Amino acid sequence: MATAAPDETAAMRRALELAARGLGHTSPNPVVGCVVLDSEGRTAGEGWHQRAGGPHAEVHALRAAGERARGGTAVVTLEPCNHTGRTGPCAQALIDAGIARVVYAVADPDPTATGGAVTLAEAGVDVEGGLLADQAAAGNEAWLTAVLRHRPFVLWKYAATLDGRIAAADGSSRWISSPQSRADVHRLRAAADAVIVGSGTARADDPQLGARIAGLSDDEISQPLRVVVDSGARTVKAGARVLDGTAPTLVAVAEDADAAHLDGLAPLLRLPRAAGGRGLDIPALLRALYEREVRSVLLEGGPTLAGAFFAAHAVDKVVGYLAPVLLGAGPAALGDAGITTISQALRLDVTDTERLGPDLRITATPIRPALPEEN
Repeated sequence: MATAAPDETAAMRRALELAARGLGHTSPNPVVGCVVLDSEGRTAGEGWHQRAGGPHAEVHALRAAGERARGGTAVVTLEPCNHTGRTGPCAQALIDAGIARVVYAVADPDPTATGGAVTLAEAGVDVEGGLLADQAAAGNEAWLTAVLRHRPFVLWKYAATLDGRIAAADGSSRWISSPQSRADVHRLRAAADAVIVGSGTARADDPQLGARIAGLSDDEISQPLRVVVDSGARTVKAGARVLDGTAPTLVAVAEDADAAHLDGLAPLLRLPRAAGGRGLDIPALLRALYEREVRSVLLEGGPTLAGAFFAAHAVDKVVGYLAPVLLGAGPAALGDAGITTISQALRLDVTDTERLGPDLRITATPIRPALPEEN
């Protein structure tokens, strides 16, 4: 974006920082940050979308700026909306405040937003889009993916030894990763709308799946929906840690499963079985979660469930925690994903590496052609 002034670029970087504060709190809405500059290019107000149903980022920033907004510039990470939902249209709020220029990073692909940039331009506001678009899109990757693919964004997390084992030959696995890596997983949980495990993980580990972050109270953490994929309804039973009161729980079972013992323990989600009768239909699971306003999923299941998600082409990001440990035997991190030859291997683009204590965290995204709705 050649026309952006240096103060606008600096303001957009600040808006991106502000937007990130909303992670885990705004779903099913996006995270958005806004900085209002006065007519001299000085910061007059800041804001971010803090929770779904609450004021949008632009409204917070305009309130902070007051009369200094008149004749100024609004720098916002997402194209201002132009529809009335639980809150009013941000495009009109900017017009009413006397904003002379709007600079945004990413165009809003949600058809319900109905073109805020067009409305602003028709009102005589100078509008520019695309400033730091890649960074803004990365910050809103879950929401953008959900809008474009009509299913939740899926992040697969796993912890393994350097030789790819997630447990020893006798099944023991606590703890392969370091305390620093395990703390990072809780950060991922807090940012996700839902955490999914399979019956194998539920049976072996009896996980609680809540998010705990040092220095934050329970009120400051958004707990994800806990989803157990238990197709035969044989694993989740009274007393399971996933049924405690920390967060809501959903048990996904097959349509023909006898789940009478779960009555009163947890809500059930009945789904068709996958082709071949093994496990549940993954696209149907994701559609059902999307209908429940789940926009991001942290997949913590074991190798079988992870393989099923990859076979369904339903993984958008991978975060692997590799510990400097060797086992030589034991289950691998990923099970059958429908790959039978090296030419079918799913290639990944490594986007980040970081040391967490003794471990190495690797973040990568699958390399695949754009889906039709993304063209």
